Amino acid sequence: MNRFRLNSQPSLLALSCLILSIPSVLLGESNGTKIVPEETNTSIEETVLTEQKKQGTSPPTSKALGNDFRIRITHDKLDKKTFKLELQAKPSAKSTEPSLDQRINSFIAPITDTISSLVFWAPAVPDLQLEIVADSVKNLNIPQNSQEDGIVLEVLPGLTIENLKEQLQQRSKHLRVKGVLPDIRPLENRAGSKNNWRSAANGKFVVPCQSTVPAVVLWLVTGAIIFTLYLRFVNFRYFRLAIDIVCGKHSDPTDKGEVSHFQALSAALSGTVGLGNIAGVAVAISLGGPGATFWMIIAGLLGMSSKFVECTLGVKYRKFGEDGRTYGGPMYYLRDGLAKRGWGKMGKIFAIFFAVMCVGGSLGGGNMFQINQAFAQFVNVTGGPQESWAQGYGWLFGLVVAALVAMVIIGGIRSIARATSKIVPLMCGIYVLAAIVVLIARINEVPGAFALILSEAFNPQAVTGGFVGVLIQGFKRAAFSNEAGIGSASIAHSAVRTKFPASEGLVSLLEPFIDTVVVCTMTALVIVVTGQWEVGASSFAEGVSLTSDSFESVIGWFPLLLTLAVLLFAFSTMITWSYYGQQAWAFVFGRGRQADLTYKLIFCLCIILGSAMSLDKVIGFSDAMIFAMCFPNLIGLYFLMPEARRELAIYLSEIRKGRLAAPK
Repeated sequence: MNRFRLNSQPSLLALSCLILSIPSVLLGESNGTKIVPEETNTSIEETVLTEQKKQGTSPPTSKALGNDFRIRITHDKLDKKTFKLELQAKPSAKSTEPSLDQRINSFIAPITDTISSLVFWAPAVPDLQLEIVADSVKNLNIPQNSQEDGIVLEVLPGLTIENLKEQLQQRSKHLRVKGVLPDIRPLENRAGSKNNWRSAANGKFVVPCQSTVPAVVLWLVTGAIIFTLYLRFVNFRYFRLAIDIVCGKHSDPTDKGEVSHFQALSAALSGTVGLGNIAGVAVAISLGGPGATFWMIIAGLLGMSSKFVECTLGVKYRKFGEDGRTYGGPMYYLRDGLAKRGWGKMGKIFAIFFAVMCVGGSLGGGNMFQINQAFAQFVNVTGGPQESWAQGYGWLFGLVVAALVAMVIIGGIRSIARATSKIVPLMCGIYVLAAIVVLIARINEVPGAFALILSEAFNPQAVTGGFVGVLIQGFKRAAFSNEAGIGSASIAHSAVRTKFPASEGLVSLLEPFIDTVVVCTMTALVIVVTGQWEVGASSFAEGVSLTSDSFESVIGWFPLLLTLAVLLFAFSTMITWSYYGQQAWAFVFGRGRQADLTYKLIFCLCIILGSAMSLDKVIGFSDAMIFAMCFPNLIGLYFLMPEARRELAIYLSEIRKGRLAAPK
């Protein structure tokens, strides 16, 4: 695969972070079959030596296998009820000296793991821990000349979760299963991805064999369904009216507020249309298969109603400072809205909890995830993980971006709105146009891609997640991308110039449609029609790399265009989320120059941290923070949704009476 290389080299800087206290929020995880090492008389060395003889190579430096193995499990196309297991000797690292990026990652990883485990806690299920372990043979010869792909030691087709233990015992020279299989037929879930080798952790490899539905996903989806029904499908009935409002109809520029409807939508979109649309979709398809796309679209359509309720309330309960600045968001409607109903103490607790989680979300999903995947794409176009001069210098990339972000966020929401109103249309246009070119090039495969997405949504292949697994991945990544029910977007929308809260609520329902139904679907189609989701063309493709490989498979220079889109997506998302986090920070610690400066400094430091950390640590922390925000927010929305419906009735009445220009 041709890569564009840029030449240069850099040097040093690092870290500091805050830890947020979080209660145990229920979110189920996959219980697994773990794959571990066997004391066996059969040496893996013999297999490697045989391979070397075939290739005419001499034995290189000896190396014990230990934890240095990885496994790929893929769906067997010849028999859809089974899967294929491939064992590979993992290549040794290029250097034994850890880079600054690696040191930062090892320092921060325990922190993010702890936070993630608290938020995503689920009760343990006994007797579902099966481990596949590598042979603990000493002096295994692993060729040093195969840094990227390693050596495949054995391939075992025709496996199922039920026969795995028996088959490995009979057929495998290097692996065995420890543990007890469940008596009931498990919900098979994807282990690894079709284009991705998964390395062992501590010498153990987990094959997920049962899924529990995450409580947070149920919480968000249930809320979206309730709001859709309660508001009588506001997401569909007033879609055209929402477009009219964005175009300037029914607007009075003299109304109190800081930005126009279009600017508020652009600012909020820049917080949602980000790397979640590019990397997040790739993660969903890698883990859940193409069927996850369908459930992402459904979640996006339902989420439009959630967005309407929270943004209507955000405008209704906003506050104006002496300097004319607007302060709004869930913190205010949770505190003041619930106080009106006699639950002032509960409202304050919910508001503070939300604000703390929002600060964490701004540092995680709104910051570290964005810069992490932007840097990953930069590495892709400068040679790839094995050859790029930038590998190991993520901190420097983060430092440059942190300086650019700081220049914008100093100016507050007006500065952010001006920047995003220019960046958002440009970045969406570039990305959607690039996706359209790819789809036109593969136009004959588009109908098949839609058919595959639909069939996999309801009847997924055994190893691509099972129905529950596919649904979970679709809803989870949609929620991470469009933030409907999370409450964050109401912070940006509360700054709009209007006297009718429902007017901005209607504008806000366009967000999940643009973000998930349009942009996420385009990404998913590109990945599916190019076949990169199932072709092992890029051994290390994950997140944005999978999307990049999909674009590159059609036109070689597309990754450069994608890199520009990724940088714009990441930059705009970071500056918007910095505003969200700053507003939440001010709610907890008070308003003032010193408080603002402290938050902005922490935010910029986290840009450097995120660029140096590994994706799994970043996404675990990001998911934990953002999903934790929805618990207090949705409780407040349930109690206050009658107010949102009343505001909608008032606004529509004004239009019907002719006091506002009627829509076309």
